[in-house]
Amino acid sequence: MRLRTLGVIAAAGALVAGFLPTAAQAADDPRVGLGAGWLDAQSAASGLELTKHNDKPAGFVNPDSPGSSSFANSDLAFSGNYAFAGNYNGFNIYDLSTGADPVLKTSVVCPGGQGDLSVYGNLLFMSVEETRGRIDCGTQGAPGTVNPERFRGVRVFDISDINAPTQVAAVQTCRGSHTHTVVTSPKDKKNVYVYVQGTSSVRSGDELAGCANTAATDPNTSLWRIEVIKVPLKNPETAAVVAQPRLFANPETGAIDGLQNTPPTAQHPSGTNWSPRPVTNQCHDITAYPEIGLAAGACAGNGILIDIKDPENPKRLDAVSDPNYAYWHSATFNNDGTKVVFTDEWGGGSGARCRDTDQPSWGANSIYNIVNGKLVFQSYYKLPAPQTTAENCVAHNGSLVPIPGRDIMVQAWYQGGISLWDFTDSANPKELGYFDRGPVNASALVLGGFWSAYWYNGHIYGTEIARGFDAFKLVPTSAVANEEIEAAKTVKLNLFNAQGQPRLSWESSFELVRAYQVQAERAGLGKVQAKAVDALIDEAQRLKDRHQKLLASVALKTAAALLKKSDPAQARLQSALIDLSKTVLKGGR
Repeated sequence: MRLRTLGVIAAAGALVAGFLPTAAQAADDPRVGLGAGWLDAQSAASGLELTKHNDKPAGFVNPDSPGSSSFANSDLAFSGNYAFAGNYNGFNIYDLSTGADPVLKTSVVCPGGQGDLSVYGNLLFMSVEETRGRIDCGTQGAPGTVNPERFRGVRVFDISDINAPTQVAAVQTCRGSHTHTVVTSPKDKKNVYVYVQGTSSVRSGDELAGCANTAATDPNTSLWRIEVIKVPLKNPETAAVVAQPRLFANPETGAIDGLQNTPPTAQHPSGTNWSPRPVTNQCHDITAYPEIGLAAGACAGNGILIDIKDPENPKRLDAVSDPNYAYWHSATFNNDGTKVVFTDEWGGGSGARCRDTDQPSWGANSIYNIVNGKLVFQSYYKLPAPQTTAENCVAHNGSLVPIPGRDIMVQAWYQGGISLWDFTDSANPKELGYFDRGPVNASALVLGGFWSAYWYNGHIYGTEIARGFDAFKLVPTSAVANEEIEAAKTVKLNLFNAQGQPRLSWESSFELVRAYQVQAERAGLGKVQAKAVDALIDEAQRLKDRHQKLLASVALKTAAALLKKSDPAQARLQSALIDLSKTVLKGGR
């Protein structure tokens, strides 16, 4: 668990220099020079198609100040046919029954700031950080240094009636909840656990007993920890903090401030002051992948790998730092659990950090392989299209897109828009597609852009801070084939939370075989061989549709026999063909 620092930096400088777009490339990018506007900005897209835009509903926007942070849209959660969209003033629920055409279903005004959401069963969890938050969701605020009506922590709503969510619990925490993570355990079906990431100031002990804004020498300080809330599913009203893990402790000395406590240099590598400061007394996001028993924490000055097999007692396995990173913000595993993508929210989300003068290692993603329980740096990835000084832009929230055989993410970049990118080769990530709008205001930076963008059941949904809620679909390009998109659509989830990763799986199908077939051809499958395999798959599908299961199965096995196990792409297709031959024989897809 010893802290390791990314080696500086001549090698890293050479690594990232290859990602810098040339002036000619930047000039040719359709995202450069888009016209500004609040609800009428110009847009550009490749590989993504906007299918529906919903303006913010009344009560969640100030038309006279569209960038007001009091009404900012925040993060998303999904359950069944619904998307739950957070806002600093409450949340909105959208009906996704039609996929491409989301419709507003329910709005709940409940101020408190941040408003990040997660869902589990009939429970909705909401992060509250600001001092204006009230226990009763009132809009009058909670004035004064100490106010018994103030609420900062995690709200719990019963959403069994989707038209009328009801708050059933409100768990107070010392630093509020900037974000939170719902963690489940295969050994505990009666409870869920909520990891609380508080990043704000510590409240007075006169307002909440036990809170202490004290040094690391105080074992009871409210800094250098997270909180774990235990939520009994049959009695959510009894939810309470049950643990306060010290994930940053030095295992040799026991010091609770055992990770990065000062910035690595006096100033950021750009020559500006650190913003935010990469000092690890908090986590911003913790992304849990319960099926593999791991979580990844983006914790201000460090990225950490965590064992969550016992969700009430998480243990740090490894920690890394990076002199280019201002603020470790969020994390995403690949589906195999062999890689982690961390983001750097340089500028805190409100700064223009995608200018043509900004290096691709600043405000970027970093990709780490997980090797024997350790995080091993591979490369950076940053949005390649330069943005203006009127656009807040930096790496932000995204998710995996379930294209089989590849590690692909869709990701928000605030007013940098949305990018679709591939990190299958950890050392050589590349952009596959994008959607971008011009700035909210051409002459001044007005807070806006995509807070998050996530794939869910065949579509991509994004919350736009100032503008509303968007739905997209993938469209084929030379980099992403229609067959791959169709295979992704076969993956259906009943639940998706921003900081909770399910394992994605693909049932044996012709769509899956066709996706692997395209990838094998892309990897160099010979033309004669490819033509023969294609003809056999076509014939198998025709025979299957005619209910000639045995002959269809034989055709698929024959196609598999034409492929080489020694070639990874061919071997993957070969395995899928053999699996499908068995499925067809049994009467499946």
